[in-house]
Amino acid sequence: MADAMKIMLVVCSYLMGSISFAYLFAKGFRGIDIRTVGSGNPGATNVARLMGLKAALVVLLLDALKGWIVAVTVPRLVADPGFVLLCGLAVIAGHNWPVFLSFRGGKGVATTLGFFLGFAFLPTIGVVAFVAAVIYLTRYVSLGSIAGSIAIPVLMVLSPELRSYVLYGLLICVVILWRHGSNIKRLLQGTESRLEKKRQVRS
Repeated sequence: MADAMKIMLVVCSYLMGSISFAYLFAKGFRGIDIRTVGSGNPGATNVARLMGLKAALVVLLLDALKGWIVAVTVPRLVADPGFVLLCGLAVIAGHNWPVFLSFRGGKGVATTLGFFLGFAFLPTIGVVAFVAAVIYLTRYVSLGSIAGSIAIPVLMVLSPELRSYVLYGLLICVVILWRHGSNIKRLLQGTESRLEKKRQVRS
């Protein structure tokens, strides 16, 4: 029974992650499949291009909420931090590869930060502040996301209570960097669009 519940929690975490708010907003309010406009990425940055920053902020918060719900709900049912992290990986995988959108999803940054805010709130606030500072100073959303992904395992090394989960942090970092492969290439080439250029934003 316990094993069945754990399997159910992992599946539910994945399905929650698979809810694409970027797709739902674009489809519901504009009648447009967000995967056919801009960068084609169903994420908050592409929503900003299509619907503006306010809509993008709502999508960003909802994507983060998916991860946070998993982080605060699962421990009440299974008191095993390792299993909670597994469910966190499932919700992030759901966002990146949603079953409802033929496994074509976003890049998982907001959902990842939302999960870690629920899992380790105070340390993660530092990562969120770091990401915000990088975006504010450079105007590159992708660079902030990349910097934040690298900061996660660093945070775990520096935090005694998280140190035993460093390999998990490295895995999350690798996934986010992989999902941002095209952004990294554009950053190196100097062709990545900055935040203020709303009509040219890529995600």
